[in-house]
Amino acid sequence: QLQLVESGGGYVQPGGSLTLSCAASGDTVGHFAIGWFRQAPGKEREEVSCISASGANSEFAESVEGRFTISRDNGKKTVYLVMNNLKPEDTGVYYCAAQRRWTLCELTADIYEHWGQGNQVTVSS
Repeated sequence: QLQLVESGGGYVQPGGSLTLSCAASGDTVGHFAIGWFRQAPGKEREEVSCISASGANSEFAESVEGRFTISRDNGKKTVYLVMNNLKPEDTGVYYCAAQRRWTLCELTADIYEHWGQGNQVTVSS
């Protein structure tokens, strides 16, 4: 059973940067696409980004395109979400999730099979 643990969240001022990590254990992370999702208080969960099992393909939500990057190191069993030029509307609990698939990735939360516990990101002055 794949297990995921997020880390790296915290408090940052607008315009600042944070890097989230998603550490996997219990299965071969290279068999899974990884997605990042977030949920702000009182709002529905929304997609952020995803990366294919090999790292060759990625997708970004329009709201973060050009500000966030995603990468993975399958040897270290870790996926990274680098968030630059953060805005207050980026505030929320960030979750990483995994879907077993060999190619591409999709920003559709319902297809992901394994989820982390979430990590808080707060962007405020």
